[in-house]
Amino acid sequence: MNILVRPLTPFPDSAWQVRLDRHNVTFRNEAEAKAFVDTLRQRLKAPHPLPVSA
Repeated sequence: MNILVRPLTPFPDSAWQVRLDRHNVTFRNEAEAKAFVDTLRQRLKAPHPLPVSA
């Protein structure tokens, strides 16, 4: 998964966008965008056990 974090405008305190491949998520500021990405990366790295088939 490609993750890109960027401001939507060059002005300070503008909205930021996180692009996940072709999906965009907009945040009010840089801190919220980066917190989202940090949480997402932690969840992607977390162990995901496969179900045991009977």
